Amino acid sequence: MSKAGTHLSRREQILAALAKMLEDSPGERITTSVLAKSVGVSEAALYRHFPSKTKMFEGLIEFIEETIFSQITFVVTEEKSAIKRCESIVNVLLRFAEQNPGLSRLLVGDALTGETERLRQRIVQIFERIETQLKQILRDAELRNHLQAALPAAAFAHFLMAYVDGAIVQFVRSEFQKSPSEHWLEQWRVLAPLLMQIELVEV
Repeated sequence: MSKAGTHLSRREQILAALAKMLEDSPGERITTSVLAKSVGVSEAALYRHFPSKTKMFEGLIEFIEETIFSQITFVVTEEKSAIKRCESIVNVLLRFAEQNPGLSRLLVGDALTGETERLRQRIVQIFERIETQLKQILRDAELRNHLQAALPAAAFAHFLMAYVDGAIVQFVRSEFQKSPSEHWLEQWRVLAPLLMQIELVEV
């Protein structure tokens, strides 16, 4: 979540340091004392910007939401084909995880062990919101007779999200060695014709 070429506020420095620690220390619990040392401030300084570690994690989750959903909005606006929209949205998610290894640990819940349940629910809501968006894309295309899918919209959207979830889990489990997007495009070229039997040109 770097902002190359810009001056980071102290709050952004703390969040960037937390994301880097999640990337560099897979499987380890992050403490505020270690985080403060990484940022080069006291624990008291951390708490002036964030009243708790939960709020720090919420700051990272907000960054995830803002980044992913702004990109999804762009895809929906620019792409007219339901097939291309689905492909691009999955690609957005896989690329985001790939470019933000520490944050991918939040997406799969790995870094939230022992943290408040509210954080886990926010991650659940992110995935549910994306799945709803995919279902809406597919249903709209079916209603306008632009798409004849081999699976119902809900089942197909669920399949895509299961793919995303599995790819990111493998990425985290491999300690960021197995790229989540490595085989996506070639696999999609094979899967798309099977899952989406025909898509007419939209007018």
